[in-house]
Amino acid sequence: MVLSTERLTLRRWKEEDAGSLYEYAKDPEVGPIAGWPPHNNIEESLDVIKNVFNGAECYAICEKGSDKAIGAVELKLNGHTDMTERDDECELGYWLGKPFWGRGYMPEAVRELIRRGFEDLGMTTIWCGYYDGNQKSKRVQEKVGFIFHHTCNEVPVPLLNEIRVGHTNYMTREQWAKLK
Repeated sequence: MVLSTERLTLRRWKEEDAGSLYEYAKDPEVGPIAGWPPHNNIEESLDVIKNVFNGAECYAICEKGSDKAIGAVELKLNGHTDMTERDDECELGYWLGKPFWGRGYMPEAVRELIRRGFEDLGMTTIWCGYYDGNQKSKRVQEKVGFIFHHTCNEVPVPLLNEIRVGHTNYMTREQWAKLK
């Protein structure tokens, strides 16, 4: 499956993407704010492609005209998220390499995945969250129309062995239809 926006192509991750994943995921400003440690080597990035970025709706973000992965966007379906136990709901997750921040790429990619979730996959609700202090992620969610649901003061972040404040937002199919 390949999805397309005005400036981006969203495609499945390939093992050959390990080098570009490592290039952006080793940056200490990218992963930790989202709850995962910087990658230490290409082998670790390859392992993530094989074992984390293998979900049915996980896509590498590429600029149109390039096949280089610069980030990821995913709808985590039931069984792969702790935000819902329903088959008609899912969780949105995303990150983008630092050189591409501030260009509006993430809201563009997220809007396409939201469209896919509601139109193609029949979702009724899409959940999304961010940790306290992650203003970039918060801003993406605001730009695309997510609505605040709740804050939890003690969210385990197992990959970093931390407890953080987490904010949860949601969007229903009805809310999305009004935004189109």
